[in-house]
Amino acid sequence: MHIDIHTHAFHPKIAHKAVEHLNGHYDVACAGNGTITNLLENERKAGIDMCVVLCAATAPAQVIPANNYAISLQRAYPDNVIAFGTVHPGYAQWEAELDRIEAAGIRGIKLHPDFQGFWLSDPRLLPIFEAAQGRFIFEMHIGDKISPEKNPSCPYKLAAILDAFPRLQVIAAHFGGYRMWAHALKAFAGKERPNLWFDSSSTTPFATPMLIKNLLAAYPADRILFGTDWPLYDPLDEKRRLQKKGNLSDSMLERLMSNATAIPGLLPPQTGQAEQAIRH
Repeated sequence: MHIDIHTHAFHPKIAHKAVEHLNGHYDVACAGNGTITNLLENERKAGIDMCVVLCAATAPAQVIPANNYAISLQRAYPDNVIAFGTVHPGYAQWEAELDRIEAAGIRGIKLHPDFQGFWLSDPRLLPIFEAAQGRFIFEMHIGDKISPEKNPSCPYKLAAILDAFPRLQVIAAHFGGYRMWAHALKAFAGKERPNLWFDSSSTTPFATPMLIKNLLAAYPADRILFGTDWPLYDPLDEKRRLQKKGNLSDSMLERLMSNATAIPGLLPPQTGQAEQAIRH
């Protein structure tokens, strides 16, 4: 089973505005229009079976609407979508919200400190991590163009969280640090972290082939997950670019695109059981 671990889809009423914001912030021309139908169409063309759709609240008042949308996506597309919900340290009723989305079948949470308006080192996050470990998988945006100490998220802030919460399951986006790949290697390479994975999103358009090869070699092969950051980038283009720059054989690419199936708790129970039967 091929899984795209890092995608975004927005409510049709705001999808065009969200894409315009992404175009401006990252100085790109998004490959998709931001809607779930367009996302699933492009995933099918790329031979991808399931995608994780990430929802993040940029303000406390958006937590409930964002999670409602995540729940609606997962219910509408159970065979193709794994929806991740969101939390915000400024939302006072976060404990009840974790219970609500867990009961609705949401298995992951997206954090994007840079867009959500808090720092990954914010002490308000600590009780949230304590309550969520063992219950949710966190997908965290890490990095940006500025130096780590000036950025809301960075590899070192994530490393401190993992040290404090060893049972917290985390997928570090963008190979562990968007535009901070040297810092990511320093923070994570050669370290034994059983609950940490890395996704490949928003890296291949900028990184040299040498850097891609170094990143692929630095992390355990079974801990690297395929991700596109759609609608920023097209899944088929990302597959081709990762394979070419990483000098991956077809079998190596196949394994990388299937690694996410082994993350405990990611797949719906019936899907996970079927995948285990296939593996054995």
